[in-house]
Amino acid sequence: MSRILFASSEAAPLIKTGGLADISGSLPAALKSLRQAVRLIIPAYPEAIRNAGHVKNIGTLKIGGHSVRLLEGRMPDSKVIVWLVDSPAHFSRTGGPYTDNSGHDWADNAERFALFSRVVVEIAMNRARLNWQPEVVHCNDWQTGLVPTLLNMENPRPGTVFSIHNLAYQGVFPYRTFADLGLPAALWSYRSLEYFGNLSFIKGGLVFADRLTTVSPTYAEEICTPTLGYGMDALLRHRRDRLTGILNGVDYDVWDPCADPLIDTPYTVETPAGKQNNKLALQRRFGLPEKTIPLLGMVGRMVEQKGIDLLLDAIPLIDIPVQLVILGSGEKRFEQAALALAKRFPKQIGVYIGYDESLAHLIEAGADVFLMPSRFEPCGLNQLYSLRYGTPPVVHKTGGLADTVTHTDTHTLEAGSATGFVFDFPDIQGLLWAIRQALKCYERSDCWPQVMKNAMQQDFSWSHSARLYLSLYRQAIQDAASI
Repeated sequence: MSRILFASSEAAPLIKTGGLADISGSLPAALKSLRQAVRLIIPAYPEAIRNAGHVKNIGTLKIGGHSVRLLEGRMPDSKVIVWLVDSPAHFSRTGGPYTDNSGHDWADNAERFALFSRVVVEIAMNRARLNWQPEVVHCNDWQTGLVPTLLNMENPRPGTVFSIHNLAYQGVFPYRTFADLGLPAALWSYRSLEYFGNLSFIKGGLVFADRLTTVSPTYAEEICTPTLGYGMDALLRHRRDRLTGILNGVDYDVWDPCADPLIDTPYTVETPAGKQNNKLALQRRFGLPEKTIPLLGMVGRMVEQKGIDLLLDAIPLIDIPVQLVILGSGEKRFEQAALALAKRFPKQIGVYIGYDESLAHLIEAGADVFLMPSRFEPCGLNQLYSLRYGTPPVVHKTGGLADTVTHTDTHTLEAGSATGFVFDFPDIQGLLWAIRQALKCYERSDCWPQVMKNAMQQDFSWSHSARLYLSLYRQAIQDAASI
């Protein structure tokens, strides 16, 4: 049994803005099921406190002039203990974890997550009077990048693992922020936190963690290239022997059409007919005609990374009758373009701006085809959900999408491995080609049922990935002990 402290800026269902929350909620539970002594630590946002059950105060720390309480609760429907870092001046706000109600980054994000990181370090070094010290600290994304940095200055110390969920977000701030945070002067170096004259939180994790992970094997290769390395590719190539790609898993207790309370009708790979009732329910939800034509679905952020612009440009060019439903939010220009397209084709296109968990489940269950034309995608979760729901995905060949979806052609159909439709280049022509391939298959009784069946039989549960993380933790512990 290993003692693991899992540090994240969000975790579902306590607080969620994206895929990081799903992983931070599911992986600790999977580790707990493997009989590991795991603790999850996140900031004490008001929503997180409300969702953590009966919360009790377990201690107080003085961090940089701030008095910080440590609260203890439980993850809902789980035995995982969650610790919440309660500093009202930093985390008790209306708005999101990273942005205010208008969508702008909190001006003091560097101070907020530096304080969070320092609390994690105090617990990791057993200075928080909790009578519990981890053997390994698993950090996630730039918000925890200072944890491996500061722990590297301690000896002895726990091992550290740093996971990159999306390298595009790096926590970069001006030099003045470095000075204001009171970080040790020795850390202002190109070998440490300095990044072209700025402070980079994520660079601290990349430089100092004992082991690095990212969320798919292909993405681990991609971030070592100038194209997707976002300025960190040389550093990542230098540490390539410490970098591992481990696919994200799916919590099938939440995402499985056989027992999903958020969809209209349960169904299984053996009884797929129930999917049709979900399609009708989805059409009614968006006010679309209840027709038997193919229904395409998309759930995701409306930003260029997700290829929403490619989709909005491609849909009017499809020469076969289809319907399309979109759930998401993001850049105003894409939200407005999607709404304008729905207004232009009210009997074919439905759009919901925002996020609705029950609607996300219904789209997975009710759509015939799921669209995920991301320009890059570290791992992706929606394509994994779509596979289980028998909604073959159309994806760009990148990151975790390339690792989890097998293109449908004569050979893969014969081999029983076809699960979706994959295009090579992230442009309108590539997306249109893949959608047309999906629609051709949809019309064939010797193709579509087989692809649906193959997709639903895929297993991306957390049990396998959690064991890979355990192996990595052991390596990190050994690395720290050898210093």
